Amino acid sequence: MNRTIPRIGAAIVTVTCFLFALFLVIYIPYCQYFVCFILPIGFIMTMAGLHHECENNRKVAADIGMVFSGIYCIFVMIVYFTQITTVANEPLNEQAAALINFGRNGLIFNFDLLGYGMMALSTFFTGLSFKAKNRTDKWLKALLIIHGAFFPGCVFMPMTGMFINMPEGNSGNGGTIALILWCVYFIPVGVLSFIHFGKEKH
Repeated sequence: MNRTIPRIGAAIVTVTCFLFALFLVIYIPYCQYFVCFILPIGFIMTMAGLHHECENNRKVAADIGMVFSGIYCIFVMIVYFTQITTVANEPLNEQAAALINFGRNGLIFNFDLLGYGMMALSTFFTGLSFKAKNRTDKWLKALLIIHGAFFPGCVFMPMTGMFINMPEGNSGNGGTIALILWCVYFIPVGVLSFIHFGKEKH
């Protein structure tokens, strides 16, 4: 069970990242938001599995990683639940739309970036706690730690106001390309985690 649940989580991460990239390309915002609402569930399942496996002398890093994964989950699920419920189903005045419509690059968009910044910190500390014992694990550890580099961009770019005057819808074509590149980066994390939890415990 301790390996089956995180393996299912890794599969969820892989599939949702792939679908997110697909829905970005064909541009179906509702489907983008829905899969991004599901992604945190798989992510927490995966991080919990890696947390469970870590050795006692790495528990602090693993605990920090789990805390940040929870913060990520809260922010991102609120963002996308808002999009597929309130924004999709209720008429919004201009002021409300500017705040909570993701495509308008307002408050809710900034919350999303903050959430993914927390995700980057989660993978960074989880990577530090993860002891690699084979080539697959070494790649997984490296990708987890390097993903931490996304934190400054996710957190500090919104502080500069760079998204305020950008086009609606994933901040224009540049934003869409950046999100697709993120998916290309993170899908291997899900695949390698799936492989890792499919092996017998060392």
